[in-house]
Amino acid sequence: MQNMLKIGFLILAYCVGSIPWGYILVKIFKGKDIREIESGRTGGTNAMRAAGFPMGLTTAMLDILKSASVVWIVKYIFPDSYWFHVLTALVTVISHNYSIYMIRRDQNGKITVGGGAGGTPAVGGIVGLWWPSIFILIPAGYFVVMIIGYASLATLSLPLIGSLILLVRFIRIGTPWQYIFFGLLAEVVIVWALRPNIKRLINGTERIVGIRAKTKNQE
Repeated sequence: MQNMLKIGFLILAYCVGSIPWGYILVKIFKGKDIREIESGRTGGTNAMRAAGFPMGLTTAMLDILKSASVVWIVKYIFPDSYWFHVLTALVTVISHNYSIYMIRRDQNGKITVGGGAGGTPAVGGIVGLWWPSIFILIPAGYFVVMIIGYASLATLSLPLIGSLILLVRFIRIGTPWQYIFFGLLAEVVIVWALRPNIKRLINGTERIVGIRAKTKNQE
């Protein structure tokens, strides 16, 4: 019975994680299809490109909340199933990238599955596992985006920072060691999604954002 209940919660996690907040908000407030803009992803970065900073920030916060909320519910119902907490959080990242609501046929008739890159739901998963981590992750993400100047690098780095936070908590307080692996597993999903961005980072052609972008435009 408990296994069936867990399967039900994994399905719930997939459905909630699939909610494409960027697509919904940009469609409602700007009448645009975010999938046709820039990277075509439904996350906060592309929502910001499509509709401005407030829309991007709102999208990011909602994407964090959707993952965190599912993990909080699962932790409450299955308090000692630590690997299940990790799995639930991971499912929200995967479903964000491959949203069941973003399935469509392209111009060639091929079925495609849209979504984001997984950074914000990964942050949400970490927040779900330990909520005070948001006070470290948000400033860290802001620093990487605004100062270093690469949104994709922030997406790639935050899950690893999250795993480091949970590692420190395990060493100092003895919280579940299983939680450490969530950020590492989420990183694999994100790296796969950001393959084109990683190539551009290596080649030095990735889009610069934040303060560095403003400085460059003034030169």
